[in-house]
Amino acid sequence: MARPTKDRIIEKLPEIRLFKPAGVPGHQLETVEMTMEEVEALRLKDVEGLTQAEAAEIMNVSRPTFQRVLTSARKKAAEALTCGKAIKFEGGDYRLVRPGHCPECGKKMRRGRAHRHGERRRTEPCSDCDDKE
Repeated sequence: MARPTKDRIIEKLPEIRLFKPAGVPGHQLETVEMTMEEVEALRLKDVEGLTQAEAAEIMNVSRPTFQRVLTSARKKAAEALTCGKAIKFEGGDYRLVRPGHCPECGKKMRRGRAHRHGERRRTEPCSDCDDKE
């Protein structure tokens, strides 16, 4: 039996939940569903330009898991673009954590652990949550 999937950390949800080709009524289109963690993987790797190791650390997954999520997202995007399908963003195994906040309790972290310009963001817990372990 497979292990349960642990939540992936997402920093930003997409503002728009559906993309479709212009000029085609939605009821005439096939839809490709992309999970929130797939959207986040695309954002971190292709928009922000992070390495896979950096993006995997932010999402709190292994680098091979990040690669699988990214590959799935790219395949779905390519299918939608080349076959004229809509893309719907929904679902997945994720937890929303704002940048600079503790991934465990959500509390804003002090400057020492939060992301500063030019540094990698970290998914380490705050000192209060760190002390509980």
